[in-house]
Amino acid sequence: MVDNNQHLSTELSRELTLFHITMMGLGMMIGAGVFIGIGNAIGIVGPGGVLLTFALNGVIALFTAMSYAELSSAIPKAGGAYNFARIGFGRGPSFIAGWMEWFASSIAGSMYAIVFSIYTLRYLEHLGVLGPIANYMHLAVKTTAVLIALFFLYINYRGASETGKIGALFTLGQTLFMVIIGIVGFYVAIKHPDRLQNFNPFLPNGWERLLVTMGFTYVAFEGYEVIAQAGDEAIDPKKNLPKAMIYSVLIVTLTYVAVAFATVVAVKAGTVDKAPWEWIGSYGAKGFGEAVAKLMPFANLLLTLAVIFASTSALNATIFSATRASFALGRDKMLPSFFAKISPKRKTPYGALIFTGLIVIIVAAFLPTMHVASSASIMFLFLFFLVNFCVIRIRINMSDELDYGFLMPLFPLFPILAIIAQAVLAVWLVHMSLIAWIIAPLWILSGVLIYNIYSKHNVLTTEDEIVIFEEEKAEKTEKHNIMISVANPKSALSLIRNTYKLCDAKNAHVELLHMVPVPDQVALSDADKYMSEGKEAIYETMIYLVNFFPISTTIRYCRNIARGIVSAVKEKNIQTLILGWHGKPRTHIFSLGSTIDPIIERAPCNVVIFKDCGDKDFKKVFVPLAGGGNGAYALEIASILVDKLEGEILAFTVKSGKKVFDINSFVETNKQRLHIPIERVKTLAVESNSIIDAILSEADNYDLIVVGGTEQPMISQITHATMPELIAQKCHTPLVVVKASGGIKSWIKKWI
Repeated sequence: MVDNNQHLSTELSRELTLFHITMMGLGMMIGAGVFIGIGNAIGIVGPGGVLLTFALNGVIALFTAMSYAELSSAIPKAGGAYNFARIGFGRGPSFIAGWMEWFASSIAGSMYAIVFSIYTLRYLEHLGVLGPIANYMHLAVKTTAVLIALFFLYINYRGASETGKIGALFTLGQTLFMVIIGIVGFYVAIKHPDRLQNFNPFLPNGWERLLVTMGFTYVAFEGYEVIAQAGDEAIDPKKNLPKAMIYSVLIVTLTYVAVAFATVVAVKAGTVDKAPWEWIGSYGAKGFGEAVAKLMPFANLLLTLAVIFASTSALNATIFSATRASFALGRDKMLPSFFAKISPKRKTPYGALIFTGLIVIIVAAFLPTMHVASSASIMFLFLFFLVNFCVIRIRINMSDELDYGFLMPLFPLFPILAIIAQAVLAVWLVHMSLIAWIIAPLWILSGVLIYNIYSKHNVLTTEDEIVIFEEEKAEKTEKHNIMISVANPKSALSLIRNTYKLCDAKNAHVELLHMVPVPDQVALSDADKYMSEGKEAIYETMIYLVNFFPISTTIRYCRNIARGIVSAVKEKNIQTLILGWHGKPRTHIFSLGSTIDPIIERAPCNVVIFKDCGDKDFKKVFVPLAGGGNGAYALEIASILVDKLEGEILAFTVKSGKKVFDINSFVETNKQRLHIPIERVKTLAVESNSIIDAILSEADNYDLIVVGGTEQPMISQITHATMPELIAQKCHTPLVVVKASGGIKSWIKKWI
């Protein structure tokens, strides 16, 4: 039911420029993970493998970044993957997305705080300035981690502008150090070409090990998530969010590859007791630092500064991202309303920030973070996996509703490739951390429990959702499920007679659906005031059909009626959908209408559309044919609607010279689908230069025209009128347009 409680809207301030949000994305990506990851990766996959690890991860990340860019340009709100899943898959999946997002970002923040603490204290210890504190290093590391976390929690409380400025400063610093390392590496390779022999053998441990290293370093590419979280605070988000995502992934990929290259060529062969790549790998997480120490003077200082900048900028970005994820859950009442509290002075979500801070501090102070950080990596992969599904589903089902600032090319190739790659990487992460594969499912299960106990009973209805006002559930049956969409009593009565014929022929269970047409300016809480006409239409239809067929009813609301109808078709496993069509559309963008066209393209079932058919008998039915599934279905529907005693059907085709179509063979092949004797189906083939003129000249002599819908996608119909459209415009004979389901395409539509 619709939530009738009035609530005050919450709003964040827009202060973040393209530069700020790009730096935030880079800050979350060029974090401590890359310093730890390079040494480990070289040891596992070899010198060439470490380059491929970051290069291939960059390509996969770019695929998902395009998905984030497209969705963020159309849905620029704080919440990121949570918002995308809410619109694409509904409340349950969206809560789990936000729940995982919050946890993953918070734990990543804890890890960055600890890495900052470890590297800073070790460098101070190297300088000999720690004194007796060096005897309590473990406690000192934990204390410093908590203090730096508290500092950045305060920075985030100060506001998005402060967060962006401080984060941009640290990110510039870390990027500068990384670029310097890369430049020095290339300089050394040019000056000493023999260092390139360090890449031999290129992949000593084989291609399989590459999947392992790609899995645990992929978390270093998750920065586009924090950019998506800035949707409520970015200036001109429709343009700047997509740009920031693409720019940040390209910059970070080039930087990682350059730094990995510099690491491999840093060590001169013969100066260590192993092959350079084996020597670097033997130090594990410290391998990067040991290699860089041999690359340039003052390497320890530069490395420490680089790690400080990297870990703090990543800490800043992860706190920002985690806070916005939990804020979005609180804003929609998925979590208690305290999470949506905004400081009147700072315009920052202090409620969500408090709970995010608790997670970051508790984990940093008490928990072993490496396995939990691996869990965060897995859940980031799960999130990206879900977002790639969302971009496909939302583009297919809602492209006519959203205002996109960016559309990815070659859709849906890139999200499909990303889905496959991320699934493989997530599975292979088990080789790095079995504990992570225990922690991640436990967190998800706890989210499922919270959603079922609290969230689903309190969640607010959003403008994009489909709301069920009234519904009479149907018992499960083996009957053919037919849905009749009724708009008002007049349209319902015009459908009844012919609907009866279809239901009788199919031995059907009937589902009556009314989508409440609520104006955009009307609040969702007032939508039930527009139900009366729909109820009357359903009652009128039931009076005529209830004595003959089992009937169930549903009254729903959706801002987009076509999406609401298609959703109901999928939910109720409908085999045939019946609609009324009231004539020419108001805009040239659509062929049959803004409601009818999307339904024809997206519904995973048979569709039958009646125009001006009314309460009539049809003794002469005209069926223009050119083959295909829609043509066969048109022939079947015509045989159901034609008068059973005296009716005749003319199957008609035009020989245009483009291809040969044997109409007699086609009718014979489909005779099992006919509901009248085949002798009453006549055929006629004529020659003409104009198919539509030939059809119209013959159609005037008939009571009804039944025509198969176009196979063209909706987008191509903007510039080319379809045959049903032309017939409807130029002929006043009652018309039925049909579309047949079947094949892999309909199966895909059912699940997307």
